Amino acid sequence: MSKRSGIFDVSIKTDLLQPEKSAPAPKGMSVEKALFTIQQQMKLNGYRERTLNDYNLIFIKFAEITEVQYLEEITVSSIYEWLESMDVSQSTKSTRLKCLKAVLGKCYNNGWYQSKFWLTVQIKLDKKVKKGAKQNDLNILLSLLDTSTFIGLRDAVAILTLFKTGVRIKTLGQIKESNIDFENKMLNLEGSIMKNHNYLKLPLDDQLIELYEVLIEQNEKIRSYYKEDNEFLFITQKGTTINGKSTNNAISKQLNKYSKRYDLANINAHAIRRAYAKSLYDKGANIALISKALGHSDLAVTTQYLDIDADEVVNSLRDFM
Repeated sequence: MSKRSGIFDVSIKTDLLQPEKSAPAPKGMSVEKALFTIQQQMKLNGYRERTLNDYNLIFIKFAEITEVQYLEEITVSSIYEWLESMDVSQSTKSTRLKCLKAVLGKCYNNGWYQSKFWLTVQIKLDKKVKKGAKQNDLNILLSLLDTSTFIGLRDAVAILTLFKTGVRIKTLGQIKESNIDFENKMLNLEGSIMKNHNYLKLPLDDQLIELYEVLIEQNEKIRSYYKEDNEFLFITQKGTTINGKSTNNAISKQLNKYSKRYDLANINAHAIRRAYAKSLYDKGANIALISKALGHSDLAVTTQYLDIDADEVVNSLRDFM
């Protein structure tokens, strides 16, 4: 396939708090039984296997270290004991604590606790805001890709899709050609491929529509040659899904390779997703709208994506005085 000139010429405009006493859990509810029940509930609710394993391992390790056998034995003190036993960074402690709290929250939802006593346990972190990819770096990368090859074309379209829709990398690999509404220029994403399980519609511009038509034409040739039967928008050069068992799919690996090869910092799927959010904000979109587009359930997460400078906050707030 010959390179299509002009297609890519686009301007891609916690100190720890004092512990509180916990309400006793029902007598005799073992940690093992509680965890088994919660795991079954999470499976029925469609949680990913990796999430299930993380929750399971962290809760079991907590029980081993604190030697608790029943829910009634879990207290704020035992949680602090567990945290203090770790020789890891505060950030890692915070991640593990979040998982433990999630399991205890499900215990509360099941009526096994009368209060959420664990909420008083906090870890103070100096959060480092992850930076979004720079639009200029993305333009440079796109100019360096050989779009006369299938991999070059696919990766360029994937990068533009990440930047212009903000979809997660896992979702990207699950998009099907039938999810594209060419007539209305929309991307229709079913809840089954979304992290929050909610249906989402996203607009597409003329550039993406044209590129999708080109990519689909090439996909058909590859699937036909390798006798593959699927309708994924992004496939491997042998016609199979780009998503593997790990979270790093074929596109993630390619981005990592490009970042090193061309010495472009911060070129990864999550950074491009953050760049999408910042681009919307710079164009005047409000945080609630950006949060909806990103599929966030918490506005606080969206604000972290935006990496708004302190002076910018002051100047923006002054407009409302």
